[in-house]
Amino acid sequence: MSSPTRLPSPPSAFTRRDCLRLLPAALGGTFAQRIHAAEGPIVIGQVAPYSGTQAVTGKALRAGARLMIEAVNDRGGIGGRPLKLVSRDDQQRPEETVRQVRALIDEHAPVALLGSVGTANIEALARDGVLQRQDMPMIGAASGATTVLAAPHIWPVKASYRAEVSRLFRQMAALGLERVGVLYQDDGFGRDVLAGAAESAQRYELQLTVKAGYARNTLDVAKAVAEVQRAQPQVLFLAATTAAGIEVMRQLRAGPANGTLVYGSSVIDTDALLRALGPEQARGYAFTTVLPLTRGRYRSVAHEYQALRLASDDADLSGRSIEGYVAAKALVRAIEAVVGTPSAARLSSTVERLQVDLGGYALDFSNRSRGVSSYVDFAMLGTGGKVVI
Repeated sequence: MSSPTRLPSPPSAFTRRDCLRLLPAALGGTFAQRIHAAEGPIVIGQVAPYSGTQAVTGKALRAGARLMIEAVNDRGGIGGRPLKLVSRDDQQRPEETVRQVRALIDEHAPVALLGSVGTANIEALARDGVLQRQDMPMIGAASGATTVLAAPHIWPVKASYRAEVSRLFRQMAALGLERVGVLYQDDGFGRDVLAGAAESAQRYELQLTVKAGYARNTLDVAKAVAEVQRAQPQVLFLAATTAAGIEVMRQLRAGPANGTLVYGSSVIDTDALLRALGPEQARGYAFTTVLPLTRGRYRSVAHEYQALRLASDDADLSGRSIEGYVAAKALVRAIEAVVGTPSAARLSSTVERLQVDLGGYALDFSNRSRGVSSYVDFAMLGTGGKVVI
């Protein structure tokens, strides 16, 4: 039987500080990492539509957020603690959004929420006041409506709908075009776009020749399409959700050619539209962009996202996924900036002062009246489905 290993006697000057310095090595890893690991993961919640007509958007945003969260966890988390994303399906029903957010907070105590989808859904959360009561921020709310931009504790990570239509109408006026139209979803989202369109048409001396609406969360767009075809605007701004936008384009392409140039709002997932219509029918579809395109050479966040996307086999990744990625990246920066252990209240206070460059895409949460982002650009689907910038 071998004799036990004897440890050397500590020197007489061995102090408590020496013990604390050597303890982490004895335990393996840094002491701070072990303490934080014992606290468990940092929970982030998301309530969005993962079924129903807007499922493609909810799944795309969640997939983009997962890319960022997995990348952070692969490098050790934040302060040694992994991030954990907990998601719930609201089926795009505002009352269900409120119910699921309450339940998720009660059961999982997240430090923050990533964006819910839809103006009506986010407005319902604001009216309910659950985020104010919990002093909890929502980062990346998927709406650019004026009401959402002003809602406490709720932060989009992109420019407003009115900024989109204003930039488009200004450009059309500069090109000498005169007749514009709007086909819109008849809810808070569409009506906010419509108000912005009327304001911008007057500012840039354009004729708003048609305002055609369709019912929320339906594909019943035939009447609105017929109104557009009769009016024949030179430019049509399409303020629709992805599924309805695809149906509008399908019906417009099937009808008589009238030379109308269609610009889809940033809400419409161009990848989904391209898959549904095919390259030939999608060719010539133009759209606003309020987040960096992955083909942009000067925005490193887009290249970072694209590299992770190419390495992923997540079937839910789509055109809208970069919005989820940017939202999660902004949230990670906010968590890293918190002094002390991350909590909803500390994070909420941090976000209100946050100014951050995510890699060529700047966000400023400190001035609501100015908006978090003012970035708006345009692109078009060209031959073979290639994006032309």
